[in-house]
Amino acid sequence: MATDWEIKGREFVNCNCAYGCPCQFNALPTHGDCRAVIAYQVDKGHYGDVRLDGLRAALIVSWPGAVHEGNGTMQVVVDERADPRQREALRKIIQGEDTKEMATMWWVYSAMSPNKLETLYKPIDFEMDLEKRTGRVSIPGIAEMSGEPIRNPVTGNEHRVRIDLPHGFEYEIAEIGSASSSVKGQIAMELKNSYAQFCELNLSESGVIR
Repeated sequence: MATDWEIKGREFVNCNCAYGCPCQFNALPTHGDCRAVIAYQVDKGHYGDVRLDGLRAALIVSWPGAVHEGNGTMQVVVDERADPRQREALRKIIQGEDTKEMATMWWVYSAMSPNKLETLYKPIDFEMDLEKRTGRVSIPGIAEMSGEPIRNPVTGNEHRVRIDLPHGFEYEIAEIGSASSSVKGQIAMELKNSYAQFCELNLSESGVIR
């Protein structure tokens, strides 16, 4: 019997696509492939009777084409502060286990990633301001990510854009910005001034809680 779970928290994403992120519009990736680093802050959550409040996690992913074409590689990073049961709970959630088919982005990422690397347990520094569209993530030796608002190329003023997905499997509304990342290890990538996403998450094994 599947374990019930729920997460309320925040997500900061940086992928290699242009600011619009074609994935959000059922279009093909800007450069033909998809690479991303994603960080999560769990403000309140549980997996069965295991509390997850205050923990963090990250996901590093790469696909040779569009996500739905598969053959991806993924690696989960779990907050080293988590105890053994919390570590396993976060790993299962982010690898799409105990989740209804197609219910969350994690289920899709996992289904499209036959190449699953060993889960890492590391310190994760996470800062994100949804309204200001800023963020910073540091996983020593693994990933560094920073995000800021998109700026008008003529005036330099901040340019605010949001994506509204009433029937999405990740979020309802996301603030869009610009981010840069440096990722080391088996899924190395260098991203510069590309798509950034800042949003609140409220997910369960059945999908987005609305």
